[in-house]
Amino acid sequence: MGRAIRRAALWLAIGCAAIEIAPLGAAIPARVVSTSPSITETLFALGLGDRVVGVSTYCRFPPEAATLPKVGTFLRPDAEAIAGLRPDLVVVHDLSTGIDRKLASLEIPFVTVDHGTLGSVFSAIRQIAAAAGVPARADWLIDDIERRLNATRRAGAAAPHPRVLFIIGRRPGMLADLVGVGPGSYLNELIEIAGGTNVLAIEGQPEYPRISMETVLRLNPDVIVDTVDMGETEAERRQRQPINARLWDGYRTLTAVKTGRLHAATTDALVVPGPRVVEAAEWVAGLLRQRRDR
Repeated sequence: MGRAIRRAALWLAIGCAAIEIAPLGAAIPARVVSTSPSITETLFALGLGDRVVGVSTYCRFPPEAATLPKVGTFLRPDAEAIAGLRPDLVVVHDLSTGIDRKLASLEIPFVTVDHGTLGSVFSAIRQIAAAAGVPARADWLIDDIERRLNATRRAGAAAPHPRVLFIIGRRPGMLADLVGVGPGSYLNELIEIAGGTNVLAIEGQPEYPRISMETVLRLNPDVIVDTVDMGETEAERRQRQPINARLWDGYRTLTAVKTGRLHAATTDALVVPGPRVVEAAEWVAGLLRQRRDR
């Protein structure tokens, strides 16, 4: 798998999914460490922000999470930094190299999450809530997410379904080494909920296929969403959005470019599978509605 594919897949892999829980004992965790953005967002969405004492390098939402002590990246959490925070629950990604064994040797309770689909986000919310001793909070959070997603799905079903291409990987500043969104992926589900048709949702296609510009030209989607090189802050995203959009100006034969439906993403909710899936789906749906409403 090429560097661009690894980078794109790993960024999405920091999301929540089915969870394997190590023995936690009877005590309700009061000091929790998160090692990925979607885990952090889930903890805060469950009303557990006051228990979070450490987060990963890339945890920036909600804003208060950005001020917490950092414990490394989701791929390489720092066991010593984690232990120094004296947690009684750590939530780690299963791609994190050897951290589960290190935490077990230190007798620090942990929860291991795997990358997954939209459906597994709900499973993760329930199991994280249970591990934190607040299982009932998962019900209201999931009910709210499902209610809003269903409203977005109904609105999308009642309108035409534009053909959509999502780009989640490329060389920064260039339209090379493109990685798209295929079937079975989290973002494919978002496209469908929003009322679009994923041009790469082809049987046998990998979840995140490498594609060429020749393929993009051949598929000629109605809408293109480029999620790459957004920036780390809201200000950076606003600054980079027009720069990223201009990369596509040389391909005026593309329907999406000709009709003004090439969108450089401005929300990191798209690449953090977690409770903000609602905001991500609503953002995509808003793009699809723009041309319908004109």
